[in-house]
Order: sequence, then structure tokens, then C-alpha cells
Amino acid sequence: MRTRLAGALVSVLALALTATGCRGGGDASGGGARTAPAAAVADRVEPLTGTAAPRLPVTVTSADGRKVTVAGARRIVPLSGSLSEIVFTLGLGDRVVARDITATFAQARKLPVVTRNHDVSAESVLSLRPDLVLAETTSGPDEAMAQIRAAGVPVLVVRPAASLADVGPRIRAVAGALGVPDAGERLTERSQRRIDAVRKAIPAHADHPRVAFLYLRGSASVYLIGGAESGATSLIEAAGGVDAGAASGLTKDFTAITTEALAKAAPDAILVMSKGLESVGGMDGLVKIPGVAQTPAGMNRRVVSVEDGVLLNYGPRTDQVLRSLVTQLYGDGTGAGR
Repeated sequence: MRTRLAGALVSVLALALTATGCRGGGDASGGGARTAPAAAVADRVEPLTGTAAPRLPVTVTSADGRKVTVAGARRIVPLSGSLSEIVFTLGLGDRVVARDITATFAQARKLPVVTRNHDVSAESVLSLRPDLVLAETTSGPDEAMAQIRAAGVPVLVVRPAASLADVGPRIRAVAGALGVPDAGERLTERSQRRIDAVRKAIPAHADHPRVAFLYLRGSASVYLIGGAESGATSLIEAAGGVDAGAASGLTKDFTAITTEALAKAAPDAILVMSKGLESVGGMDGLVKIPGVAQTPAGMNRRVVSVEDGVLLNYGPRTDQVLRSLVTQLYGDGTGAGR
């Protein structure tokens, strides 16, 4: 998610400033929005029980093509919230000594942060004497990652999450590097079983709504609509919806919102991150963005809000994200459970 947005923000910021002259106002609570609380996703991860001690050393192939030998995993530094979530859920959270700014779940919250505005601080990482750093292909800057490697710290790189299909492979990659492959298989099976349960519980009357994923940062006047590469398509489709941005022909990750783009997407519902919704002043501010009020979603004030730090993680809490999305789209009583 970080890299998809980084490129999009650089290329469309100027356009967004001119195409959307709106500053959100009104009640940040969303005044009248058709939505369940964003807190439907648990603030804590649920660790596996009975995880055996890591069997190390192991040598694994990193997503960047390097062979990485992990001799110890007593001081782990995951450089994304999603990777932190996997380590904690595998039952090895007591070995994590730092966090990325996006690791916002309760068990990780008190750990020192080693990123600045998503950029890795090599000095901060190395000061914690890690014996393993978990990164994504998007982690950077490159100079910081090179400095960590030069200090002799093993760095396992994992491919970023882009869809539901990435949940299992990412869990297995992390578990394998930590020397707990059996726990990785158990967590993969648990995660898939829970996701399947939510999908099976989608109401029979589900209307396959067109859902537009909007990335909003009102303080910076950044208003973007997600396309086929935004990372949200898989989640929307799993909830029985249609990605309105992708279906309207938007092939990029994100595009600056325009009245024309929204009219073509014609969303029945709008998916946003909770802090993004707050940044524009809740539902009252959202409908002031040019074109939103004229969409079916805007007219019906139908918005789905999920916490920023977990929406597109595609990890052990994705079943909860999906359940929240389904509940907000179709109402309570879906029966989606564990």
C-alpha cells in the first residue's frame, strides 16, 4: 500500500490540488453515514498457542533474490505493520524489539518506532542490535537498507501484499525465516478458514454494490480514487462487491478524483480509511468533494470505513476486515463468524 500510494501521490498531487479545491468540514463522526463502527476490527492480534521455539539456523530465499541465512531470531525488527502482525500472531511477539509507524495494534504500540514518515532509519534499527530485519520490497530508502546489510544484519525481504491470495504466502515466508514453518501452516489454515467463513455468510440478498476505494488526506488536499492496482479490488470482490474504479476503466493504482471519474465509476458505496474520512470532516465533508454528492453512494450517504493500519494488510486479521466490510455494506445479521 505504501509504495502504491507513494508513486501515486507524487504524480497526482498537483492535479489533486487543482481538481479538488475542497477542504472538508462538518462533523468528523460522519453525521448520518450508513456505516458500522470502524472499530469492528479488533485492536489486538490473536496469537497462536503452542508455537514451538524457532529451529535455526535456516537459509531462505528473499523476495529480492538474495539467499539469507537466519542464525537467530531473538531480536526481530519488522519494517511494516503487516509483517509485525504476522510475527506477533505466530506467537513470537516477545522477540520483536521495534515497529514501523503502521504497526498500530495494541501489542506493538509501545515499541520504539524506527521509521520516519515511512522511511527506514538505519541508525535507529541498528541501535537496537537486531539479529533479523523483516522488510518488504517497498522498504527504503535503498541507502538505509544497504547500511543495515553492511552491518551484518540478515534482511529478509517479503513481497508486498496486493490481494487475498497473498495472505498465505506472506505468512509462510515469515514463518519459514523464523524457523517455525509448522506454525506458519497452522496460521495460514486458520486465516483461510476464517476468511472463507465470512464469504459464505454474505447475505443471499447481497446486491453486488459498486464500491469505490477513495484515498483521502484532507490536510494536504489529496483526494484519489483507486483503480485496478490499488490493492482493494480483491477485498471488495470477496465482500460480494464490484470495484467501481477498476470497472470504470481506471487501470492505475490511484488517480486524482474528478467529477467525471466519479460519475463514470458511479459507486453505490465508498470505501475509505478511517483517518482519511476524519481528515475531510466525516461524511459531511466527504460529500463536499466535487462529484461525490452526485454518486449513488453520496446521495445515500453509504460509506464503509476501516482502520488505516489494517485495511490492506492482507494478513491474520483480514477476516475481520472483510467481516467489517460485509457488515457495513449489508447490515448486521450476516452470521459471519469464526
